[in-house]
Amino acid sequence: MTAEPPTVGPTVSVVMAAYNGAAFIRETIESLFAQTMSDFEIVVADDCSKDDTLAVLATIGDPRLRVVKAERNGGPAEARNLAMAHARGRFIAGLDQDDICAPDRFEKQITYLDAHPDVALVCSTIAMFEGEKQRRDPYPDLADPDEIDWMMGLLNPLAWSTSMMRGEAARALDPFERDDYRFAEDFDLYTRIRAHGRIGRIAEPLVRYRLHPGGASQAYEEGMIQAAGRVLAYRHALLFGVEAAEAGELLSRHAGASYPPPDAVTLARCGAIMARLLEDARGNAFALRSCRTIWWRMARSGLRVGHYGAAEAVRARPTFAGSVALIEPALLRDAAIGAARRARRLAATRSL
Repeated sequence: MTAEPPTVGPTVSVVMAAYNGAAFIRETIESLFAQTMSDFEIVVADDCSKDDTLAVLATIGDPRLRVVKAERNGGPAEARNLAMAHARGRFIAGLDQDDICAPDRFEKQITYLDAHPDVALVCSTIAMFEGEKQRRDPYPDLADPDEIDWMMGLLNPLAWSTSMMRGEAARALDPFERDDYRFAEDFDLYTRIRAHGRIGRIAEPLVRYRLHPGGASQAYEEGMIQAAGRVLAYRHALLFGVEAAEAGELLSRHAGASYPPPDAVTLARCGAIMARLLEDARGNAFALRSCRTIWWRMARSGLRVGHYGAAEAVRARPTFAGSVALIEPALLRDAAIGAARRARRLAATRSL
């Protein structure tokens, strides 16, 4: 059943699924209390945590925090749906239990949405960290809604913890998130919310995204690949017909998750899928640049692990990839690394 809009509520409702989050959830919530705007609520749905998550939350005395308890462990989509059912805000902000918001996150996203009435959801770039190690967002300049639409046909470029959406658009989704797409339920939501407005992105890291072995993106990556593949297959069903499932899975695995293609045949197939998408793009310069960049990234990843050689990669090259001369030195380095790795694997096999 579609959630009813609240009669009175705060400007922003943060919806958060919590499961065994005792180690980091206090730091996450403290980053919200440090926001430059104070008219918000935090609705945490505890998904039957087995650690001290509830005890940690009970020590936080701010009335803007509300905790609801799931009756059973149903996964992140069900927990977020439970939180959403209690959310009263004009805007809905997503946040995972272990990420950290910049103090001006809410202020900047609300300003963006007020200035862009055609946008239903806005995200931002992220600053990824693991302890003292820092990593940049893989798409630091992606901000134009048209370019976001194109990228979402190849992969998911958006981070859930940066999302803020209009309350009316969020409440129009029924359900808010679908457990059928577990581990890619956010990607599915972005695809469905497009019926209610465009998607924007602020090219500034408004969230610090924590990388750690216990994170869902680390522990359930194969499930994420399969679910994201189904989202892409649905999007491209008319274009690819009976081949949509294969196209979606290949894009999810090799463009989205950056798994090296296992052989040159798979590399060529990925290129053919992108080429077909580009036919519909009708000369879009960004589409061409992004496909060229992603395909060469795929090709080089397979080279570096020794799944094929440079000659095979060149033969698999689609027309849109451009001249080999553009990256020939890097290609030769990758091929040499891959050849050395193949030789080590062969030597190890012979020694058994």
